[in-house]
Amino acid sequence: MSIAADKHAILYRMVMDKHVCPFGLKSLHLLKTKGYAVEDHWLRTREETEAFKARHGVETTPQTFINGARIGGYDDLSRYFGRPLPDPKAPTYKPVIALFATTALMAAAATTGLFGTPATWLTLQWFIAFSMSLLAFLKLRDLESFSTMFLGYDLLARRFVPYAYLYPFAEGLAGILMIAGLWPFLSIPVALFIGSVGAVSVVHAVYVQKRDLKCACVGGDSNVPLGFVSLLENLMMVGMALWMLVR
Repeated sequence: MSIAADKHAILYRMVMDKHVCPFGLKSLHLLKTKGYAVEDHWLRTREETEAFKARHGVETTPQTFINGARIGGYDDLSRYFGRPLPDPKAPTYKPVIALFATTALMAAAATTGLFGTPATWLTLQWFIAFSMSLLAFLKLRDLESFSTMFLGYDLLARRFVPYAYLYPFAEGLAGILMIAGLWPFLSIPVALFIGSVGAVSVVHAVYVQKRDLKCACVGGDSNVPLGFVSLLENLMMVGMALWMLVR
């Protein structure tokens, strides 16, 4: 279906005292960015909303009409304009990319504030330590979900289930100690141990058994595929532990 030359749309969306439909706001914004004049109708009560849905034979709001034809809700409107929404269940590396980009900028900002330049070895150390700390936080948001996914591939956790619950605490502890530069006698062996076990587990599951799994690295609700990124997380911990040991 092509976009109408007469850019006029009618939008019905819920706008109540205690609830403003976010998808209604998204639909309104999308229509305006496409140059449409929007006739914006507010459904101010539950009764008014239910009456509208019954009248048009729909189950949800918002609803957009263009040239007298009902387009549908926000997802339908996005598809109408050639902008299909991503599948929320599709594998993606976006969470890991976003986390690593954030921690890299945090490390660069911290060292710039302290030394006037991000070009220091401490920037790399803090990048990895910040990453470990934030990854631990994401796992700890829902420890049960993380442990369940983690048990799907970690070799040590399969032999000793409590390790699946201890892992995020160990990762977070090592990361925080590395940031502070404290107790290297503890942070180095912890990072070296969990990173080595994790790396071996990922290699075994992905490259030996060739299993198609999701990674628990950013929590138990992750759609991140188990593979190179998961291996990189563990190798970063091992590398930083060895670097600190040499230093």
